[in-house]
Amino acid sequence: MLLASIPSPEQGIWYLGPVPLRAYALCIVAGVVVALWLGERRWAGRGGQPGVVYDVAVWAIPFGLVGARLYHVVTTPDLYFGDDGSLVSALYVWQGGLGIWGAVALGALGAWIGCRRAGVRLPVFADAVAPGIVLAQAIGRWGNWFNQELFGRPTDLAWGLEIDLENRPVEFAEFATFHPTFLYESLWNVGVAVAVIWIDRRRRLGHGRAFALYVALYTLGRVWIEDLRIDEALQVGPFRLNVWTSLAVLVLAVGYLAVSARLRPGREESVWLPGREPAPEEPTDSDPDSDSDSDSDEPGQPRDVPTGRAGGSRESLTRRETDETAAGSPPPPER
Repeated sequence: MLLASIPSPEQGIWYLGPVPLRAYALCIVAGVVVALWLGERRWAGRGGQPGVVYDVAVWAIPFGLVGARLYHVVTTPDLYFGDDGSLVSALYVWQGGLGIWGAVALGALGAWIGCRRAGVRLPVFADAVAPGIVLAQAIGRWGNWFNQELFGRPTDLAWGLEIDLENRPVEFAEFATFHPTFLYESLWNVGVAVAVIWIDRRRRLGHGRAFALYVALYTLGRVWIEDLRIDEALQVGPFRLNVWTSLAVLVLAVGYLAVSARLRPGREESVWLPGREPAPEEPTDSDPDSDSDSDSDEPGQPRDVPTGRAGGSRESLTRRETDETAAGSPPPPER
């Protein structure tokens, strides 16, 4: 009997009538919602207009999902192109299998298209949404828990994850608990989000450096977490391909942070691309009587100028004085 361990969910699919609700998909959707909410708040804090994050997301999210699936299929070819593989199952996204680097690559392309259409700078947008992206990853990882997938090596630690026999690799069938790598990465990603927000507030990161910081911190954790996993993956030398990829991206992100801070310190002055700034709004007249006054003016006639005296304008007073003089009444004294 296990004294302490993390149980796996008994099911990952619920049915709403004939419609299946998959926990994996729900985790992804929840992550996207959080990313959009936080990204919109940070975008406004950088001077951006409301709604731009959602407009760009219309492009970035579909591109990112396609890229994530393509990366997974390419880096685990035996599952789809091997003797026992099924090419059709490459379309079954709900069964799990999304590669973060494919999501970053094609998602960035989609974000670039969306930013160009919205007339905003991609680096500013990336800095705004970076913490939200890594929080979305933290939430999405819980889909692996429901699917009982992507766990680590066997362990007898108190927080070992229970895996059903049918979901264990054949060579580890006799083990009952494994490293909960989904939990490790989820907690790590939350820490990355907090760190990026805190450092960004203190250092006022700009020109894509908040996004680069997120990438650097995320890959630093991904290296050791990936090395714990025992799921099937492309092996290159002593490490899995994702470990090598994480190391390469880590070096690039750190290099960009160093070079960018020296060449372009501070933040951008504007979120807009040159020539795409919105036209300034024309001032509106707050006087509710201004419309009626302007409507009463005859075309080509100057409007009455108030004198500060109740009863009308200087022009109307002049007309009244002329009438009174003609009637024999002295005009009022000038003040």
